Amino acid sequence: MIRDTVESWKPRRGPDWSDVLIRLANSGPPPWLLYTAASAALIVILLAAYLVGSALQIGALGPQSVPSDIHH
Repeated sequence: MIRDTVESWKPRRGPDWSDVLIRLANSGPPPWLLYTAASAALIVILLAAYLVGSALQIGALGPQSVPSDIHH
């Protein structure tokens, strides 16, 4: 049955982008779920970067040097 289907398939001229986009839109998760998951992932990434930066004292999160040789 599969062989008959493959052998009888005739390619059309050029890609059928509208059909591909419609199939992708219908097969994916709903937009609200995608945006919620992306927002949660972004929050986790930013929080992890802040914690790692604080622990390693990187950039503005590190201690600031104060010049001690200033004379009045």
